[in-house]
Amino acid sequence: MPLWGIAVLLFSVFLTFAFLHFAAKNRRPFKRALLSMASGALTLLAVDLCAGFTGVYLPVSLLTLLTSFIGGVPGVTLLLFLNLII
Repeated sequence: MPLWGIAVLLFSVFLTFAFLHFAAKNRRPFKRALLSMASGALTLLAVDLCAGFTGVYLPVSLLTLLTSFIGGVPGVTLLLFLNLII
């Protein structure tokens, strides 16, 4: 996937989250959407940094990055659960 396609995908996810937060009557929907996406990326980063200590390793690829951005913390938890099963 080209870089512009990834950027368009992430921007559309951001706008979707912002619309959902707006529909839920949150005061700052863009800030909440950005925090939702950033929390998933930071959780994936934390799992990656602690991999040497815990032995739990998630490969950082386009799929895991998009899952962490779109799913947030539950998305990273899903990746960890799938890593445990497979």
